[in-house]
Amino acid sequence: MPDAVPAAQPRRAVCGLRLQWDEGVTAYDFGRGHPMDPVRLALTMRLVEAFGLTTAPGVTVSAAAPAGDSTLRLVHDQAYIDAVRRTAEHWQDPARYEPRYGLGTEDNPAFPGMHTASALIAGQSVAAAEAVWPAPGTPGDRPRPLHAVNFAGGLHHAMPDRASGFCVYNDASLAIARLLELGAERVAYVDIDVHHGDGVQAAFWNDPRVLTVSLHEHPATLFPQTGWVGETGGPDAPGSAVNVPLPPGTGDSGWLRAFHATVPELLAAFRPQVLVSQHGADTHAEDPLAHLAVSLDAQRALAVSLHDLAHRHADGRWIALGGGGYAVVEVVPRIWTHLTAIAAGRPIDPAADTPAEWRAEVYRRTRQQAPYRMTDGRHPVRWPDFGETGYDPADRLDQAILAARREAFPYHGLMP
Repeated sequence: MPDAVPAAQPRRAVCGLRLQWDEGVTAYDFGRGHPMDPVRLALTMRLVEAFGLTTAPGVTVSAAAPAGDSTLRLVHDQAYIDAVRRTAEHWQDPARYEPRYGLGTEDNPAFPGMHTASALIAGQSVAAAEAVWPAPGTPGDRPRPLHAVNFAGGLHHAMPDRASGFCVYNDASLAIARLLELGAERVAYVDIDVHHGDGVQAAFWNDPRVLTVSLHEHPATLFPQTGWVGETGGPDAPGSAVNVPLPPGTGDSGWLRAFHATVPELLAAFRPQVLVSQHGADTHAEDPLAHLAVSLDAQRALAVSLHDLAHRHADGRWIALGGGGYAVVEVVPRIWTHLTAIAAGRPIDPAADTPAEWRAEVYRRTRQQAPYRMTDGRHPVRWPDFGETGYDPADRLDQAILAARREAFPYHGLMP
């Protein structure tokens, strides 16, 4: 029988949390009817505030400047950056769109301020990296936050030379690149979005300093059709990419089983100095763009696990980003508020009611009824550890886990 996920509370961050937020990130707006509705960001921040997290001890809310060209060039080509600027300038003239750069397309429609809003989100993630990793010459006695959150970030599909999948600039890759620039030698990136973290994998495909791990719906059934188990890194970085493609319909217990059968062992072997995680909320059963069946409660459980793993394997240095998530009222604000609370060392009881003032704000903005509690009422369970009980050869999920382990684990000296 499956075991209940332990109820242990997340560890408190000794040096606090840096929450990166600027209201300007809500200008990242592809327009009416697009799934990436920026109201999800505003409603998340209002819920974070309603729970008192922004004024909690040890929490600092900070707004960084937009990333400049020299920073964006850590990942992106200058020709692409220039194309984003041109598209923003001529957003009302379809004849001026540049689809070869992925701009002005159905996924990434042109909008005014496209460059500025995208660079602003990127700037928050880069600032998060700088918050948890001291720059050379920083006084050693200056307290620094162990954790940083940018739930507006996690735009993991953007490529060096093009936009993709609702993502213009890849803030996750930029944060990692900045960590490397500052002297970090080993950075682990764990992506639990329903879509493969293809842009981050591509950016560090041949860099042994970065381990990218992505759990996602199987590429045969979902964009971007990458993230097969055989994608394991470039010739100079074998094993630096790990992919765990999950069968459509995977629910709480299977999702948790897949994570715990792969991620903890990989992090223990890799010994990262910083953990960067992407928390796309689109694994949820109510998300309209994908086919997994995960609950809010299981999503929260993995946020707790990633926090614990950061302390266990990365000296507590943890950068947590948002990502996908298109149930913009029911799911996204609640899970990213849980994420922020966990990072702040002030976890919210899942049984807690959502504050009345937040529910009123939801109705004012969307004319939708907000959820009344911070839970889906689920009690997620995780099947016994894969390594302890073996696998069921007839089970599609276990087949996927074993395939991922067989491909990636030997590169790290681990038994499949």
